[in-house]
Amino acid sequence: MQTRNPLLNDFADLMTDAFGAAQAMGEEAQAMFRARADRIIADMDLVSREEYDAVKANLADAIEIIAALEARVEALEKASEKKPVTRKRKAPAKSAAAKSTD
Repeated sequence: MQTRNPLLNDFADLMTDAFGAAQAMGEEAQAMFRARADRIIADMDLVSREEYDAVKANLADAIEIIAALEARVEALEKASEKKPVTRKRKAPAKSAAAKSTD
């Protein structure tokens, strides 16, 4: 009685090769998809996370500066409202007779 059938061995080898080829094709398809996705993303001109974080930090700084400047302008406006504007009076013009005696 034979324990190993050559036909089954050949079939098992064929299946092993087929699964290996299918796995290789899957990996190649995944690599092609990633390459295409990377190219599409590069063409979209997206910003990197580092650039986004830097712009976000600059915006936060600008908002703080604007808030400080708004408070300063408001304080200056309140200070100018409290003090009424006074004008110096002009000295009365000397008459022609007074000028001639000088």
